[in-house]
Amino acid sequence: MTSPCRIERLSVRVLDIPTIRPHRLAFGAISAQSPVIVAVRLAGGALGHGEAATIGGPSWNEESPESIHHAVAAHLAPALLGEDGSRFEAVLARMDRACRGNAFAKSAVEMALVDAVARQFGLPAWQLLGGKRHASLPLAWTLASGDAGRDRDEAEQRLAQRQHRLFKLKIGAREPAQDVAHVAAIARGLAGRATLTVDVNQAWDTGTARRHLPALVDAGVSLIEQPVARWNVPGLKILAAELGPRASVMADETVCTPQDALLLAREQAAQVFSLKVAKHGGLLRTRAVAAVAEAADIGWYGGTMLETSLGSAASAHVFSTLGSQHHGCELFGPQLLVEDIVREPLSIQDFALQLPDGPGFGVELDPARLDRFDRARAGLHPVHVDLGRAAAAP
Repeated sequence: MTSPCRIERLSVRVLDIPTIRPHRLAFGAISAQSPVIVAVRLAGGALGHGEAATIGGPSWNEESPESIHHAVAAHLAPALLGEDGSRFEAVLARMDRACRGNAFAKSAVEMALVDAVARQFGLPAWQLLGGKRHASLPLAWTLASGDAGRDRDEAEQRLAQRQHRLFKLKIGAREPAQDVAHVAAIARGLAGRATLTVDVNQAWDTGTARRHLPALVDAGVSLIEQPVARWNVPGLKILAAELGPRASVMADETVCTPQDALLLAREQAAQVFSLKVAKHGGLLRTRAVAAVAEAADIGWYGGTMLETSLGSAASAHVFSTLGSQHHGCELFGPQLLVEDIVREPLSIQDFALQLPDGPGFGVELDPARLDRFDRARAGLHPVHVDLGRAAAAP
């Protein structure tokens, strides 16, 4: 008898969606996002979707929308057709055999499978991921226009709307003293009304970080994300020890695998891990990294790759299953886009993202919006793989 969770069809496409404003980081600025959307059809009829988004194409790591599209279409999909999609760990192992690395691509496929299987049985995805412990998570907003006045106005608007009172500032693109002045100017206006984080995006060396981070802490910053290069675990360890009781150091690019997490825990090189489903290679592997954090008494923060509501909802489902030692999440990606791809947006109430509880990830995609932003208009057609055969859609 054929399992209702047998994988019968897998499709992949790239979208291009403009942002509402430039989003500036240490390594550049983006004015559009290009999420890769994977769709999986099961034998029982359920259709599930997954997403992998990068920031600035391959600027953040080795993968790009184009490489993700290729890895899924040429390697992962053919390896999975006919398999039981509900055997999540077996599926991950099969993808590992078919294609080394490519964590973002694998995360999109696994995400689509979890959504499809949950829908096949009429369950919210969190029930397949360990069980819900949080119905909502405090939601951060990133201030990344590069202009202090505009960032202050943006923060005031978000506070007034009761959407955000956690704010992250992207720094590292300017001289360190300029960054400190920029953050301090914003912090003065928000003193006592908001919590501030800075993300240096690996832009500083250890010496620069030691000189300038104390001034940021004095200005009111309580959490400092990835101040040094991803390989610089000794530098992270020094900063974590020196800033100690006054502020926490958060690892992002340095912690991708459970082995990375174990190293950082052993070295006491971070007080917080930034969790991102794409960089960990999927929802199950995000839980594996989080388990190391919990065992080592390290906090976690729900990071984003600026996904649409699809990827954001999937992340919210896995974050909802994790422990209580958290610093909120920043699943604000849908708000940064000129238009989302779902029929109903994720709910934000009293500064917190509310977990969608419908079948699968609890969001329904809008086919018209998917088509509107599909890069196929520019010549890259969506690829469908059926029963071991790949063909470009007409």
